[in-house]
Amino acid sequence: MIDTHCHLDYLDDPASARGELGLSGMVCIGASLEHARNAVALAEQFPDVWATVGLHPTDTAEDGPQLRAELEVLAQHPRVVGIGESGLDDYWDDTRRAAQVSAFEWQLELARRTDKPLVIHVRDKAGQDSAQRGVMEILKSWPDVPVILHCFSGHPGLLAYGLERGAYFGFAGNTTYKNAQAIQQAARQVPQDRLLVETDAPFLAPVPKRGQPNRPGYVRYTLDFIAALRGVEAAVLEQVTDANARRVYRLPDREQQHTSSASEREGHAATTNPGA
Repeated sequence: MIDTHCHLDYLDDPASARGELGLSGMVCIGASLEHARNAVALAEQFPDVWATVGLHPTDTAEDGPQLRAELEVLAQHPRVVGIGESGLDDYWDDTRRAAQVSAFEWQLELARRTDKPLVIHVRDKAGQDSAQRGVMEILKSWPDVPVILHCFSGHPGLLAYGLERGAYFGFAGNTTYKNAQAIQQAARQVPQDRLLVETDAPFLAPVPKRGQPNRPGYVRYTLDFIAALRGVEAAVLEQVTDANARRVYRLPDREQQHTSSASEREGHAATTNPGA
């Protein structure tokens, strides 16, 4: 089971999340320069962790040439499998929309150059959809960049556009909430080959852990919930969503992952004890 979107470096003890509730892999999202560095460091340390690097739309105050240059270097790292999370966020009064658009378009261009998917964050105030519409409008100019609509909100227009575009849709713990009818309907509609599960840990813990700090292993509860929504066995849906995660992020299969992990351990041992 793969958690396709978590902030592993926000956890007090990231190593404790490994293998929890059957977790086999995690994509740690680097949504600022600091967290991008952390995500890459964790991906270097643990063979079941991969990283993305990017700039969250609410962190654009730190944007600039030096930051972009450093993120572009990190984006070339072999353990980096995606760009972002980027996108538009109109939840706050000071949206810095021009800065968000600039950062979003730069990350779309970076995703194109590195041939990696862009992880997209979209958030609006309740009852509004300016960010949803804005993301759709910008993406129309970048039809060749693969995208993951992270923590999908169920917006019908973005759902229709994403399905037409061939986007992947990430469903997080809020899918399990009682008032999440639009998200649940989308979780039924998205074709199985475009469906991803995620935690956004430590945020948005699913039922029955709602109100607690979220953990990557809790993706199990979201997967079970969506399986019930779609009327399929959870074990079957796990195989589907894992295959989708490996496809969009180009992750190795489990056998390759274990072989690579063993090779990395042997290489590390030879380096630290060359006389062995």
